[in-house]
Amino acid sequence: MKALTLLQAVNDALRLEMARDKNIIVYGEDVGVEGGVFRATENLQKLYGEDRCFDSPLAESGIVGTAIGMALAGLKPVVEIQFDGFVYPGFNQIVSHVARIRNRSRGAWTLPMVIRFPYGGGIRALEHHSESMEAYYAHTPGLKVVIPSSPYDAKGLLISAIRDSDPVIFCEPKRMYRSVKQEIPEDAYTIPIGKASVVRQGDAITVVSYGAQLKEVMEAAAQLAQDGINIEVIDLRTIYPFDRHTIIESVKKTCRFLVVHEGPLNFGVGAEMMAVVTEDAFLSLEAPPTRLGGFNLTIPLARGEHHYMISTDKIIVTIKELLSF
Repeated sequence: MKALTLLQAVNDALRLEMARDKNIIVYGEDVGVEGGVFRATENLQKLYGEDRCFDSPLAESGIVGTAIGMALAGLKPVVEIQFDGFVYPGFNQIVSHVARIRNRSRGAWTLPMVIRFPYGGGIRALEHHSESMEAYYAHTPGLKVVIPSSPYDAKGLLISAIRDSDPVIFCEPKRMYRSVKQEIPEDAYTIPIGKASVVRQGDAITVVSYGAQLKEVMEAAAQLAQDGINIEVIDLRTIYPFDRHTIIESVKKTCRFLVVHEGPLNFGVGAEMMAVVTEDAFLSLEAPPTRLGGFNLTIPLARGEHHYMISTDKIIVTIKELLSF
């Protein structure tokens, strides 16, 4: 076991998988020589050479497009988009080709590739550097969407994503990159894609979250526990496919449901969770299923960003309102 940050866990997963499989290729803007803007790919070029870890041109459409060809030819590309808001020039490739190859070929071809990028706000960055638009990808048939919330999960989920035969969008919450360390195994291990984690047991209400937002949810749970209110917290981990069974079984036990995510509320992941709970656990509910999400606007720049983020206090107030319904 060794203590790693989430960023180091990502690097460790890439290093181990590249050692295991010579067909894995890692590239993107500044990924090779510099090791990426956050250093997630640091030393990989030194270990595996310029043919397997290299810098790409500043063209996201080209990064994703060439990865499609590589994957179809038998390689396993793991490409990095430098920031979440830089993905959009490559969005045509993702939606029109990456997500459709299996369907287009009637199952004859698969596309084993991973698209990684730093994700979410909270670091007071520039425009296009703080996007939380995971719902775009979850809404696109043919893609798997993963967002880890801890170093342990980041390593295990990334290894699973690399070994998956289908394309995976792997969002790495950037405000957690270096904020916490966790003891994790030194060897490779996997965490199933599509399986949520019950990170705190409780009976008062079910709260689902993921990524960096889980931090505030856990802080709220700890504060409420001092008042004898024990909430059950589920880390979704995989946005699509998501673990419907774990959520429903929890709601049937607690009879209340709240989903918290940083992304815009409008047509977001929370809306889908609420629909599922309403469909499958309606008769168990003792309060309306509820969502807390970001405002329906572009995340503000540095000085106003804190107005957008969902605070621990806001989560506590919402939970208390649901408990008193």
